[in-house]
Amino acid sequence: MIARFFEFEKLNTNLKQEIIAGLTTFLTMGYIIIVNPKILEAAGIPFGPSMAATILSAFFGTFLMGVYAKRPFAIAPYMGENTFIAYTVVKVLGYSWQTALGAIFISGVLFTLLTLFKIRSWLANAIPESLKIAFAVGIGLFLAFIGLNETGIVKLGVEGAPVHIGNLSSVPVLLGITGFILIAVLMIRQVNGAVLIGILTITFLGFLLGVSPLPEKWIDSPPSLEPVFLQLDIAGAVSWGFIAVILTVFVLDFVDTMGTLIGVSYNAGLLDENGNLPEIEKPMLCDALATVVAALLGTTTAGVFLESVSGIKSGGRSGFTAIVVSILFLSALFFAPLFVAVPTYAYGPALIIVGLLMMSSVTKLNFSDLSDLVPAFSIIVLMSFTYNPGIGMTSGFVLYPITKFFAGKVREVKSGMWVLFFFSVLFYVFYPY
Repeated sequence: MIARFFEFEKLNTNLKQEIIAGLTTFLTMGYIIIVNPKILEAAGIPFGPSMAATILSAFFGTFLMGVYAKRPFAIAPYMGENTFIAYTVVKVLGYSWQTALGAIFISGVLFTLLTLFKIRSWLANAIPESLKIAFAVGIGLFLAFIGLNETGIVKLGVEGAPVHIGNLSSVPVLLGITGFILIAVLMIRQVNGAVLIGILTITFLGFLLGVSPLPEKWIDSPPSLEPVFLQLDIAGAVSWGFIAVILTVFVLDFVDTMGTLIGVSYNAGLLDENGNLPEIEKPMLCDALATVVAALLGTTTAGVFLESVSGIKSGGRSGFTAIVVSILFLSALFFAPLFVAVPTYAYGPALIIVGLLMMSSVTKLNFSDLSDLVPAFSIIVLMSFTYNPGIGMTSGFVLYPITKFFAGKVREVKSGMWVLFFFSVLFYVFYPY
């Protein structure tokens, strides 16, 4: 029955493969359970309720993705957007977190309407193949950069040298390097579940060597959602002074969700012969509704997670992968101490490997046409070097029409791209730097 509903035979997958893929995706993105509420705590949102909101919004969006869109994508509150809300909107601009959640709710409603009227899919289909390739490559480089940071192989540097090599004599860093080599060797030997095996092996070694402590408790009661549930301030968010914030939140979220979805789909081989994702409205509606629900629950924008690629590379092909991830998220309400015990040096190597695989798409870029290459390059490098995928994507939307105009190829720019150009320019004008 499950195999028939998710079309396992058509997608060349099976139940075991989908379960392994779901576990892999969850383990590479499970950090969001702790990291998201930790970041939002700086905005005054209480940690326990925020963690519950994070888990429940991830469960809702990912479960909907599995049963409705039937795609192997996981949804959770985005990194980047949470930092923008906590440190820029609340701490720098002085707005309340309730008002910020109101802006996110408004963005989610707009996303939903744009999706239902098929405007989002129209815009997505207007994006040229060179930028779609750049999304996939840029996401790959970004994941690899995150993985290098998480393992400690790369560390923050000083002015003039922003990053530098980590302490390679450190046991956690050595475990991270071992994890990278282990996963690479297993993949070279075509071992099924290589990424999951690598994560679990390094986690176990970390416990064995005493580098990471075992969880003090395996089960805990879910924190109350009451302090953050339905606490959003919509009226405050529609004030004139907040328009710039709403525009920034909207464009950043809009670009992030669309670009990540296309980039992940491109790498998973889910795009058709025209370079479009069939029935793209379905996964788009899932992330739009997840954002609405996230704001109501008390957390920030939710959308397709980059780490979904780790499960796809482990064989995930159907919506059942997403169902597995959603169940694991829901169980985290009770087993959060167990899931978050997986150390960064254990899942960091997986992100490096997945990033490496995603970057292979760079060979499909046309390096002889600078009008394609310049905007693609800006997407790829700015995604990582600003540590914000939305910045990279919007830079590409701004540069593409400009380079095509001066190359005498303006007819290649579809009308939808001009709309993306306009909103991206507004984004940079009103962004609260």
